[in-house]
Amino acid sequence: MAKPKNAMEIFQVLDKSNCRECMEKTCMAFAGAVYLGRRKIEECPRLDGETLARFSDRPESEPGIEQNRDDYLKELREQVAGTDLSARADRLGGQFSGGRLTLKVLGKDFSVDRAGNLSADIHVNPWVAIPFLDYVLKGSGLDASGRWVSFRELKDGQERYPLFQKRCEGAMKLVADGYTALFDDLVHIFGGRQVPEQFESDISVVLHPLPKFPIMICYWQPDDGLESSINLFFDETAAGNLEIGSIFSLGAGLAQMFERLAQRHGFS
Repeated sequence: MAKPKNAMEIFQVLDKSNCRECMEKTCMAFAGAVYLGRRKIEECPRLDGETLARFSDRPESEPGIEQNRDDYLKELREQVAGTDLSARADRLGGQFSGGRLTLKVLGKDFSVDRAGNLSADIHVNPWVAIPFLDYVLKGSGLDASGRWVSFRELKDGQERYPLFQKRCEGAMKLVADGYTALFDDLVHIFGGRQVPEQFESDISVVLHPLPKFPIMICYWQPDDGLESSINLFFDETAAGNLEIGSIFSLGAGLAQMFERLAQRHGFS
């Protein structure tokens, strides 16, 4: 669809409930933020898929999301060419050998060479590749503190949280509700570990998508009329090792991976 002519055109497709789940005071304020480019319409948690698809369409002359993602990945790979990978290895918790920096991603080897070429024991998906290169290029190498915070508590996380909740935590909850063996598989397949009674949740699992970047997934089962819920927590040093966009990509990518894992085991 062509760029909206004004904020009112965006406002007309919203539900006008002023629910504030997008963190704006009113639907009109959200529409204005979208029109000015400060927010994305996908951040409204109450829009249906058809409306999102209609507003996400771009003229053929404009690059789409996948093209932008591929261009950014290419840019990161080119930046690696000017990086001393051997010097980054110890700081990032990896190993350098044979001209390649190798890090553990969900317990599997993931490598990059001086030319920016990637190789891995797992499929090289963009949701892994971009955060991986972001970590290699910009990560501070901060050791995990053991103090956990939510996505919205991270730097620049508050604004992105509504979309993160929808595409990551909400998607994970659907899988966890129907696929009860999910957390056991996360431990055994992806090198995770269960944490007893963390945040008083029924199940807590810690995964390491990158060596110094743990993510804790806490799941509360339905109880006494209350719905189940799921939340992701990050070490408070997370924003020092990854930019918020890469953290979002990891969360959304993990949710997609869980969905595929569940489908493989007969849950849909």
